[in-house]
Amino acid sequence: MLRRAFFLLALCLVSTGCVHRIHVTPVPTRAPSNTIPRDLQVTLSPIALEGPDHRPGITFLDWSHQDLTQGILDYLRQRGTFASVSPESGDLSLHVAVKLALSSRRGLYHYRVILEADMREASQLIKSYLTEQTAVGSSVRWVTASDRHPIETALQLALEDLMEKIEADRLLYLNHATRPSS
Repeated sequence: MLRRAFFLLALCLVSTGCVHRIHVTPVPTRAPSNTIPRDLQVTLSPIALEGPDHRPGITFLDWSHQDLTQGILDYLRQRGTFASVSPESGDLSLHVAVKLALSSRRGLYHYRVILEADMREASQLIKSYLTEQTAVGSSVRWVTASDRHPIETALQLALEDLMEKIEADRLLYLNHATRPSS
């Protein structure tokens, strides 16, 4: 009985030890080029993962939807482009689909984050955005940090790119707000 309990405990430790639980806190590296004095609602699709979960013997990633959502909300609030950022309500609505693709090239892991974002006012699509950024990781994935750091870097770069595009479209969002309703 003791032997079986030990075996089950060892199996549990091994199986949970092979999962890298990702926690990201991307931080803006610069101030916004333009501000948009409107309230923004942010929603996210479930994360699409490509790569490590589909190859035997490779460590699995566990990146929770809640962690990703909180990381993006915190990033957008810190950046300060919009008057306010919330998951509940806003004048504008930004829906973001996130894909993480992991590949191995020349002995190093590459972490590619793709953001597909739609900006809407009510149900009307104003503009769609696509951004993709890659960060190079290490040659091995033994510890969670070997995945977390490049994922956070790629996400931060993708968010910077997305926000620069949105900020460049400032007049589009200001004109949309002042246009009379018909």
